[in-house]
Amino acid sequence: MSTPVLVGIGSNQNREACLQAALDALADWFGELALSPVYESPAVGFDGSPFLNMVAGFNTAMPLAELSRRFKKLETDHGRVRGSTRFAARTLDIDILTYGDQVGVFCGVELPRAEILVNAFVLKPLADVAGSRLHPQCGQSYQDLWQLHRAGPPLHKINFSWRGGIISNAVGCSKASDQGIG
Repeated sequence: MSTPVLVGIGSNQNREACLQAALDALADWFGELALSPVYESPAVGFDGSPFLNMVAGFNTAMPLAELSRRFKKLETDHGRVRGSTRFAARTLDIDILTYGDQVGVFCGVELPRAEILVNAFVLKPLADVAGSRLHPQCGQSYQDLWQLHRAGPPLHKINFSWRGGIISNAVGCSKASDQGIG
């Protein structure tokens, strides 16, 4: 059985290379990806370089615990240093935003991730890639949630190159509809 998954990907150190590496790994593991545009936003919670953020959607039969383990290893393999500080510079940050319609804490992963309703750098790309999907807890579409969202620093959409194409519109290089993937 295949589960639709949405993940947030971010970096503020070696940003382009780290996002490209994350997308390469996701495409190798899961095949077709639904991709949001890439946005630049200021660091939140600390003084640091701006982040690049995006959302990717895919379908997988991989259990949540294995998915989480793979993402943590991928982050570490790309220079992520884990410490006691929650808000810090990151080479690569991959967060599982949703795993199907699960609600609760599973294998140490909060679903859906609370940041969806708080941070524009998560909600906007999520609305771009899966706008008609409903948030599993509040029941509103991500597009409607984005229309109601008013907090946070501004986002700037940037042109981002991956696998010979420019990701500048929702559902970029590897195409998928928000009805199926993610």
